[in-house]
Amino acid sequence: MTAISVSWDAASTRRMDRQGLLTPATTAESSPADIAGRMLGAHAQVASAAELSIALRLDGATRTDVRDALTGGQGARPGTLVKTFGPRGTIHLLPARDLPWWTGALSSVPARPSPFRPEARMTHAQTGEVIAAIGDALTGTELTVDELTEAIVARTGPWAADPVMPAFQTMWPRWRQVTHTAAHHGVLAFGRDRGRKVTYTNPGCTPASPTRSLHALVDRYLRAYGPATAQDFATWLAAPAGWAAELFASLARKDRIEEVSFASGRAWLAASDTVFPDEPPRGVRLLPYFDAYVIATRPRELLFPGAAATRALAGGQAGNHPVLLIDAVAAGVWHQRRTGRRIALTVEPLRRLGKAHRRALDEQVERTGAMLEGTAELTLGKVTVGPHA
Repeated sequence: MTAISVSWDAASTRRMDRQGLLTPATTAESSPADIAGRMLGAHAQVASAAELSIALRLDGATRTDVRDALTGGQGARPGTLVKTFGPRGTIHLLPARDLPWWTGALSSVPARPSPFRPEARMTHAQTGEVIAAIGDALTGTELTVDELTEAIVARTGPWAADPVMPAFQTMWPRWRQVTHTAAHHGVLAFGRDRGRKVTYTNPGCTPASPTRSLHALVDRYLRAYGPATAQDFATWLAAPAGWAAELFASLARKDRIEEVSFASGRAWLAASDTVFPDEPPRGVRLLPYFDAYVIATRPRELLFPGAAATRALAGGQAGNHPVLLIDAVAAGVWHQRRTGRRIALTVEPLRRLGKAHRRALDEQVERTGAMLEGTAELTLGKVTVGPHA
């Protein structure tokens, strides 16, 4: 049987459509948590970027709507979104309802080699001891890092607080190297900020079956970003390539995924999820830092063609620059600077904008201002700040 062939345009149109980048979902049919689920999480290292990532996929939404879904304000059900450590061990907003299978999957991904010196590392037993201490200390409360450090030491011993982790020109306590591991085991998530201090809490999540959770993760990944290879999945998840290849092979034997021809090679889709639109991708979007679309979409050389490969990527990594997306490919970078309600928005196109694209950009600038609850003013010109500025 000959594998079906999927074009880049067809894949791009479907990817954008499925996460509301072609036509934003309505608030009547979708919530911020629904959108975060379709994206497979909104990267939240920069909080405002996560808010914008979700809001731009939801018609009429603002950053306050996303914050309310996280905190439970303004009538939103508390905890519909959870801020925690997701794919790649980085901070994400995830739907609370999905946390059991997310933790079931993430806790079963093989750990990468420790980047720390041998004397700074933790043994398997120490890791288990600290994770148990974190879960116990955070149950029913929210603690700052310093408070949690004291609570962990009281339950394990002073070794857990040894300042052995180089971080931001200082040294962090030993236990913090397993912060994301504790989150992946369902015993740690972010609580409400206490002034300028971050807090953590125990979300009370019991990880679901690792096998079923991994299958669910691959299925949702392929439905959102397929066609994709096992290597694409491994890169997106920061998992070992060999492990991902074995996982995909096992799913292929069970007919859970289907091979197709894509981008001059072979890739995978979720089984029977092989219908693609005929229309080419259209539209202008301003994607913020680390938007899920630019992080997950592959092949990267097709998403960042020509000058975009050097201007919109940082050392080959996507997300360090906010991206001007035109017809599903990176076509520039942008930056915003806020003063009160005024948002000075600079866009640096990498190609000449026609009248239709310029009108669409003006609309996106206005919408970006509305989502950020301000008034945006557009300047076309060179973005002078560096990556992740």
